[in-house]
Amino acid sequence: MPKMKTHSGAKKRFSLTGKKKVKRFHAFTSHMMRNKSKKAKMRLVKSDTIHPSDEKRVKRMLVCG
Repeated sequence: MPKMKTHSGAKKRFSLTGKKKVKRFHAFTSHMMRNKSKKAKMRLVKSDTIHPSDEKRVKRMLVCG
């Protein structure tokens, strides 16, 4: 059986933390920034972790365990 390949879209969007949680960045940051408040923009800059219900599926796409 051949090796599983890493999902190209997932490897660009997600990364693993030291404790094997999946880290992601927020959407809605590429354009139309003048319509957002400073508070909203600063909140979108920070990274976040994936919801536990999605974690198994994303880890399978990353082929890490």
